[in-house]
Amino acid sequence: MSAAAHRETAVYTHGHHESVLRSHRWRTAANSAAYLLGELRPGMALLDIGCGPGTITADLAELVAPGPVTAVDHAEGVLGQARAHAAERGLDTVEFRVADVHALDFPDDSFDVVHAHQVLQHVGDPVRALREMRRVCRPGGIVAARDADYAAMTWYPASPGLERWQRLYDAVARANGGEPDAGRRLRAWAREAGFTDIASSATSWCFASAEERAWWSGLWADRTTDSAYGELAVSGGHATRAGLDGIAAAWRAWGADPDAWFAVLNGEILCRA
Repeated sequence: MSAAAHRETAVYTHGHHESVLRSHRWRTAANSAAYLLGELRPGMALLDIGCGPGTITADLAELVAPGPVTAVDHAEGVLGQARAHAAERGLDTVEFRVADVHALDFPDDSFDVVHAHQVLQHVGDPVRALREMRRVCRPGGIVAARDADYAAMTWYPASPGLERWQRLYDAVARANGGEPDAGRRLRAWAREAGFTDIASSATSWCFASAEERAWWSGLWADRTTDSAYGELAVSGGHATRAGLDGIAAAWRAWGADPDAWFAVLNGEILCRA
């Protein structure tokens, strides 16, 4: 396999275990794409890359209706959930398809807006992905991307178990060909992809209430032991099952602390095509 081909075949670290989709289904345009919303107008054609279970997609579709929305994901299995969610919301302007962001099967200049949320951190060649996003975006349109930055995540109180989790996730994601600290690199990747008009920003998710702590700590505890991430951690020699159990227990202990607080920094770019 050539080096170029290797870069384009990163493994999606999280997989699609229920604990992962629990997080994805929580996401809305309001809490995950607010930086883009001011650019949207009714009638726009929008491409949503890495749509997952489709909650953000549905919100975006309502904002650009009656404009058409095409939502794509690399995993066929999750598209059934996305289609069901769109149907529940009565959206008939959305089409769901399997696609690879490195080689989008759309003509040049097909969309007014091309959006990717938490995608570029997982792909083998994010610069090539952004070039493809630019190619299918009409001149003057918007290419938008938002990604977390794992090294910038922070929490209280201190927890050696969560520190182990952060180091382990970094190792597993990099071994899979991804870049877990993508948020800080989005602007640089966009410049390398040929964009010159780039607006950069950052926003955060914060989990601090009793309900938020229980939800966030519970899904990461389950993800650590039961998802593809946990399996890859063990099969790749990064952790043992006992080690994963210890990290999961640390997550649950942290979540039970009434003083606990966790912030996820996300980098964002709005690029004019």
